[in-house]
Amino acid sequence: MENLLAMILAGGQGSRLQPLTQDRAKPAVHFGGKYRVIDFVLNNFVNSGFYRIKVLTQFKSDSLNRHVAGAWSMNRNLDQYVDLVPAQMRTGMNWYSGTADAIYQNVNLIRDTTPDVVAIFGGDHIYKMDVNQMLEYHRQKGAVATISAIPVPIGEASSFGVLEVDFDGRMVGFEEKPSRPKCMPGHPDWALASMGNYLFDTVFLVQELLSDSKLENSHHDFGRDILPSIYHRHPVYVYDFNTNRIRGESEASKGYWRDIGTLEAFYEANMDCRAVSPVFNLYNTQWPLRTENWNLPPAKFVFGEDDPEQRRGIAEDCIVSEGSILSGGRAIRSILSPGSFLHSHSLVTDSILFPNVNVARGARVHHAIVEKGVHIPPGFQVGIDPEEDRKRFHVTETGIVVIAKDTVIAT
Repeated sequence: MENLLAMILAGGQGSRLQPLTQDRAKPAVHFGGKYRVIDFVLNNFVNSGFYRIKVLTQFKSDSLNRHVAGAWSMNRNLDQYVDLVPAQMRTGMNWYSGTADAIYQNVNLIRDTTPDVVAIFGGDHIYKMDVNQMLEYHRQKGAVATISAIPVPIGEASSFGVLEVDFDGRMVGFEEKPSRPKCMPGHPDWALASMGNYLFDTVFLVQELLSDSKLENSHHDFGRDILPSIYHRHPVYVYDFNTNRIRGESEASKGYWRDIGTLEAFYEANMDCRAVSPVFNLYNTQWPLRTENWNLPPAKFVFGEDDPEQRRGIAEDCIVSEGSILSGGRAIRSILSPGSFLHSHSLVTDSILFPNVNVARGARVHHAIVEKGVHIPPGFQVGIDPEEDRKRFHVTETGIVVIAKDTVIAT
């Protein structure tokens, strides 16, 4: 087994995901029913056989801390751990000023662990990756640093940091959100977008972090400073994520990666999970997705054809999590997180309910994201009248209604 230390950057504010991030960091946002966003990168490392993981936190970290502590206990006797590392301000009275600074402020963790390779991954994307395949590529190329990248259509590449490579995959250029992105060699319609995941040889990484920390004009960021300064002088390679294969996955899921930085992207990624043939499959037993044990009973559907009130507990094309009760209510093309309760004659369509949402008798919820613990009153309608929704709730440009945590809906 490779001597690798994983460091997960999980301190993002997620300002574009407001109001879902008003009380929690972006990696702690609920996703796919029972999961949190942070779970997916943690599962990538554990499923790849790497069990030494440091999670670097910063903003609004309480929810994230409680989730990781409760869901990711490991066997330290076997040198297995998922450690939470709050911003310790070891180098001064400042928060992390960039991704490289976050690692630099915790360089003592690297020195104490003495890994051969340090994996620095973000904690706020939805994807599956066998890290071994990226590590093997890193070794084969003799790289000091390797960046994972995903091919995107050239017309969409201006929204990303675009990596330029030669025919051998070596990095020869980088531009952040370029107006005229450089294409992949031999593929004029595609560009390589950085995923923000890096492998570094340890000695090289520590040297570059120390050098960068002394530069007053640096942003202390891997994408903006470290990588652009080293690829001219050292072998830096780009790993094509499309070549990564996950056991038990269909060909359609190849290269699935979602940056859920906006409410629209978050909504669509959730809907990808609940599709009849999901491109992001939560049910692949060969790549298990671990998370918190909710200790709740199975979901329950009650009332049926013989009910005198003609109530029916039904879910169609949905994910229904444990502890949910559809008591004569109906859900269509939706995701119901643990503890959801749909009362008689209620209807939830094309929506995401966070844990413990209560949809009262006769209420209707459409094209919405409803935060944890919100009560939808009897007969109330969400997502039906856009003008009324905008008076009460946050509504995105595409019409997704987002009901914030602790919202009290008056009727």
